[in-house]
Amino acid sequence: MIAPQAAAGRPAGVARPRGLRRFTTPPAPRQERCELCGVPVIEGGHRHLVDTEKRALACACTPCALLFEQPGAAHGRFRTVPDRYLSDPDHRLDDGAWELLQIPVGVAFFFRNAALDRLVALYPSPAGATESELDPETWQTVLGTTRLAALLEPDVEALLMRRTQGRAECYLVPIDICYELVGRMRLLWQGFDGGAEARADLQAFFGHVEERATRTQERATRTQEKGQPR
Repeated sequence: MIAPQAAAGRPAGVARPRGLRRFTTPPAPRQERCELCGVPVIEGGHRHLVDTEKRALACACTPCALLFEQPGAAHGRFRTVPDRYLSDPDHRLDDGAWELLQIPVGVAFFFRNAALDRLVALYPSPAGATESELDPETWQTVLGTTRLAALLEPDVEALLMRRTQGRAECYLVPIDICYELVGRMRLLWQGFDGGAEARADLQAFFGHVEERATRTQERATRTQEKGQPR
Protein backbone atom coordinates (compact mmCIF):
# COMPACT_ATOMS: atom_id res chain seq x y z
CA MET A 1 0.00 0.00 0.00
CA ILE A 2 1.29 3.47 -0.84
CA ALA A 3 1.01 6.06 1.87
CA PRO A 4 -0.85 9.27 0.97
CA GLN A 5 2.31 11.30 1.65
CA ALA A 6 4.34 9.25 -0.75
CA ALA A 7 1.69 9.38 -3.45
CA ALA A 8 1.41 13.13 -3.14
CA GLY A 9 5.19 13.68 -3.29
CA ARG A 10 6.08 11.03 -5.87
CA PRO A 11 9.46 11.70 -7.50
CA ALA A 12 9.46 12.59 -11.18
CA GLY A 13 9.52 9.60 -13.49
CA VAL A 14 7.79 7.24 -11.07
CA ALA A 15 4.55 6.05 -12.63
CA ARG A 16 1.27 5.97 -10.74
CA PRO A 17 0.47 2.34 -9.85
CA ARG A 18 -2.33 0.78 -11.85
CA GLY A 19 -5.67 0.71 -10.10
CA LEU A 20 -4.95 3.88 -8.09
CA ARG A 21 -7.42 6.59 -9.09
CA ARG A 22 -7.21 10.27 -8.30
CA PHE A 23 -10.46 11.52 -6.80
CA THR A 24 -11.21 15.21 -6.95
CA THR A 25 -14.04 17.23 -5.49
CA PRO A 26 -16.39 18.42 -8.27
CA PRO A 27 -16.53 22.20 -8.60
CA ALA A 28 -19.31 23.86 -6.64
CA PRO A 29 -22.16 25.38 -8.66
CA ARG A 30 -21.56 29.00 -9.57
CA GLN A 31 -23.13 31.28 -6.98
CA GLU A 32 -25.45 33.87 -8.48
CA ARG A 33 -24.60 37.35 -7.26
CA CYS A 34 -26.36 40.68 -7.37
CA GLU A 35 -24.83 42.68 -10.22
CA LEU A 36 -25.17 45.90 -8.24
CA CYS A 37 -23.94 45.17 -4.71
CA GLY A 38 -22.24 41.80 -5.28
CA VAL A 39 -23.95 39.85 -2.48
CA PRO A 40 -24.96 36.23 -3.16
CA VAL A 41 -28.53 35.93 -4.37
CA ILE A 42 -30.38 33.46 -2.18
CA GLU A 43 -32.93 31.03 -3.57
CA GLY A 44 -36.26 32.75 -4.05
CA GLY A 45 -34.65 36.19 -3.88
CA HIS A 46 -33.53 36.45 -7.49
CA ARG A 47 -34.96 39.53 -9.21
CA HIS A 48 -34.11 41.35 -12.41
CA LEU A 49 -33.51 45.00 -13.25
CA VAL A 50 -33.56 46.65 -16.66
CA ASP A 51 -30.46 48.72 -17.35
CA THR A 52 -32.07 51.35 -19.57
CA GLU A 53 -28.71 52.68 -20.82
CA LYS A 54 -27.29 49.34 -21.94
CA ARG A 55 -30.71 47.88 -22.84
CA ALA A 56 -29.88 44.78 -20.82
CA LEU A 57 -31.16 42.76 -17.87
CA ALA A 58 -29.20 42.62 -14.62
CA CYS A 59 -29.59 40.14 -11.76
CA ALA A 60 -30.42 41.71 -8.40
CA CYS A 61 -30.96 40.75 -4.77
CA THR A 62 -34.26 41.61 -3.10
CA PRO A 63 -32.99 44.78 -1.30
CA CYS A 64 -31.59 46.25 -4.53
CA ALA A 65 -34.77 45.33 -6.41
CA LEU A 66 -36.85 47.10 -3.76
CA LEU A 67 -34.56 50.14 -3.93
CA PHE A 68 -35.01 50.55 -7.67
CA GLU A 69 -38.77 50.24 -7.43
CA GLN A 70 -38.65 53.82 -6.11
CA PRO A 71 -39.23 56.46 -8.82
CA GLY A 72 -36.05 58.34 -9.72
CA ALA A 73 -33.60 55.93 -8.08
CA ALA A 74 -30.22 56.07 -9.88
CA HIS A 75 -31.75 58.80 -12.05
CA GLY A 76 -33.95 56.15 -13.66
CA ARG A 77 -31.12 54.10 -15.16
CA PHE A 78 -32.15 50.89 -13.40
CA ARG A 79 -35.77 49.82 -13.14
CA THR A 80 -37.03 46.76 -11.28
CA VAL A 81 -38.95 44.26 -13.37
CA PRO A 82 -42.41 43.80 -11.78
CA ASP A 83 -43.94 40.41 -11.08
CA ARG A 84 -47.47 40.85 -12.38
CA TYR A 85 -49.23 38.77 -15.00
CA LEU A 86 -52.52 39.90 -16.56
CA SER A 87 -54.65 38.49 -19.34
CA ASP A 88 -57.27 39.97 -21.63
CA PRO A 89 -59.52 37.10 -22.76
CA ASP A 90 -61.92 39.56 -24.42
CA HIS A 91 -59.30 40.93 -26.82
CA ARG A 92 -59.96 39.79 -30.38
CA LEU A 93 -57.36 39.89 -33.11
CA ASP A 94 -58.13 38.50 -36.55
CA ASP A 95 -55.64 37.26 -39.14
CA GLY A 96 -55.75 40.53 -41.07
CA ALA A 97 -54.74 42.53 -38.01
CA TRP A 98 -51.94 40.11 -37.22
CA GLU A 99 -50.57 40.48 -40.75
CA LEU A 100 -50.23 44.22 -40.15
CA LEU A 101 -47.67 43.41 -37.48
CA GLN A 102 -45.38 41.82 -40.10
CA ILE A 103 -44.49 39.03 -37.66
CA PRO A 104 -43.62 35.80 -39.56
CA VAL A 105 -44.27 33.52 -36.55
CA GLY A 106 -47.20 33.06 -34.19
CA VAL A 107 -45.57 34.59 -31.09
CA ALA A 108 -44.41 38.14 -30.43
CA PHE A 109 -43.94 40.57 -27.57
CA PHE A 110 -44.14 44.34 -27.50
CA PHE A 111 -42.68 46.84 -25.06
CA ARG A 112 -42.37 50.61 -24.97
CA ASN A 113 -38.82 51.92 -25.06
CA ALA A 114 -38.98 55.04 -22.88
CA ALA A 115 -35.73 56.54 -24.20
CA LEU A 116 -36.88 56.26 -27.84
CA ASP A 117 -40.52 56.87 -26.95
CA ARG A 118 -41.72 54.18 -29.29
CA LEU A 119 -43.02 50.67 -29.28
CA VAL A 120 -40.62 47.82 -30.02
CA ALA A 121 -41.89 44.53 -31.42
CA LEU A 122 -39.77 41.38 -31.05
CA TYR A 123 -40.33 37.73 -31.87
CA PRO A 124 -38.34 34.55 -31.12
CA SER A 125 -36.33 32.95 -33.90
CA PRO A 126 -33.45 30.48 -34.26
CA ALA A 127 -31.11 33.51 -34.20
CA GLY A 128 -32.58 34.96 -30.98
CA ALA A 129 -34.84 37.98 -30.54
CA THR A 130 -35.65 39.57 -33.91
CA GLU A 131 -37.03 43.09 -34.07
CA SER A 132 -39.90 44.27 -36.22
CA GLU A 133 -40.45 48.04 -35.94
CA LEU A 134 -44.00 49.33 -35.67
CA ASP A 135 -45.35 52.73 -36.56
CA PRO A 136 -47.83 54.37 -34.11
CA GLU A 137 -50.78 53.87 -36.44
CA THR A 138 -50.22 50.12 -36.60
CA TRP A 139 -49.84 50.02 -32.82
CA GLN A 140 -53.21 51.69 -32.35
CA THR A 141 -54.92 49.49 -34.93
CA VAL A 142 -53.67 46.17 -33.65
CA LEU A 143 -53.00 46.56 -29.93
CA GLY A 144 -54.80 49.72 -28.92
CA THR A 145 -58.05 47.82 -28.42
CA THR A 146 -56.76 45.75 -25.52
CA ARG A 147 -57.21 47.17 -22.03
CA LEU A 148 -53.71 45.91 -21.18
CA ALA A 149 -52.07 48.49 -23.46
CA ALA A 150 -52.97 51.30 -21.07
CA LEU A 151 -51.46 49.41 -18.12
CA LEU A 152 -48.11 48.62 -19.76
CA GLU A 153 -45.09 49.95 -17.83
CA PRO A 154 -42.31 51.17 -20.19
CA ASP A 155 -39.10 49.10 -20.42
CA VAL A 156 -40.00 46.53 -17.75
CA GLU A 157 -43.25 44.94 -18.98
CA ALA A 158 -44.40 43.58 -22.31
CA LEU A 159 -47.54 42.57 -24.12
CA LEU A 160 -47.01 38.91 -25.01
CA MET A 161 -49.19 37.61 -27.82
CA ARG A 162 -49.66 34.23 -29.45
CA ARG A 163 -51.79 33.41 -32.45
CA THR A 164 -53.12 29.87 -32.32
CA GLN A 165 -56.14 28.05 -33.73
CA GLY A 166 -57.52 31.17 -35.38
CA ARG A 167 -57.38 33.41 -32.32
CA ALA A 168 -54.83 35.53 -30.49
CA GLU A 169 -54.04 35.35 -26.77
CA CYS A 170 -52.82 38.55 -25.11
CA TYR A 171 -51.00 38.86 -21.77
CA LEU A 172 -49.21 41.58 -19.85
CA VAL A 173 -46.05 40.01 -18.39
CA PRO A 174 -42.64 40.87 -16.90
CA ILE A 175 -40.24 41.51 -19.76
CA ASP A 176 -37.61 39.09 -18.44
CA ILE A 177 -39.80 36.05 -19.13
CA CYS A 178 -40.08 37.15 -22.77
CA TYR A 179 -36.32 36.93 -23.12
CA GLU A 180 -36.44 33.60 -21.29
CA LEU A 181 -38.85 32.40 -23.99
CA VAL A 182 -36.48 33.64 -26.71
CA GLY A 183 -33.63 31.66 -25.14
CA ARG A 184 -35.70 28.49 -24.87
CA MET A 185 -36.85 28.68 -28.49
CA ARG A 186 -33.32 29.32 -29.70
CA LEU A 187 -32.11 26.25 -27.80
CA LEU A 188 -34.90 23.91 -28.93
CA TRP A 189 -35.67 25.17 -32.44
CA GLN A 190 -35.30 22.58 -35.19
CA GLY A 191 -36.16 22.73 -38.87
CA PHE A 192 -38.44 25.29 -40.52
CA ASP A 193 -41.29 25.36 -37.99
CA GLY A 194 -39.36 24.78 -34.76
CA GLY A 195 -40.09 21.09 -34.36
CA ALA A 196 -42.23 19.07 -31.94
CA GLU A 197 -40.04 19.70 -28.88
CA ALA A 198 -40.12 23.48 -29.33
CA ARG A 199 -43.89 23.45 -29.85
CA ALA A 200 -44.44 21.37 -26.71
CA ASP A 201 -42.22 23.70 -24.69
CA LEU A 202 -44.07 26.73 -26.06
CA GLN A 203 -47.39 25.20 -25.02
CA ALA A 204 -46.11 24.54 -21.50
CA PHE A 205 -44.70 28.08 -21.29
CA PHE A 206 -48.03 29.69 -22.15
CA GLY A 207 -49.81 27.33 -19.77
CA HIS A 208 -47.59 28.71 -16.99
CA VAL A 209 -48.30 32.30 -18.07
CA GLU A 210 -52.06 31.68 -18.09
CA GLU A 211 -51.89 30.12 -14.63
CA ARG A 212 -49.92 33.06 -13.21
CA ALA A 213 -52.30 35.58 -14.81
CA THR A 214 -55.32 33.79 -13.36
CA ARG A 215 -53.82 33.74 -9.87
CA THR A 216 -52.88 37.45 -10.10
CA GLN A 217 -56.38 38.46 -11.14
CA GLU A 218 -58.05 36.26 -8.53
CA ARG A 219 -55.83 37.82 -5.86
CA ALA A 220 -56.75 41.32 -7.06
CA THR A 221 -60.45 40.44 -6.98
CA ARG A 222 -60.22 39.16 -3.41
CA THR A 223 -58.38 42.33 -2.35
CA GLN A 224 -61.10 44.51 -3.89
CA GLU A 225 -63.85 42.51 -2.22
CA LYS A 226 -62.21 42.86 1.19
CA GLY A 227 -62.05 46.62 0.72
CA GLN A 228 -65.73 47.00 -0.09
CA PRO A 229 -68.07 48.18 2.68
CA ARG A 230 -70.46 45.57 3.98
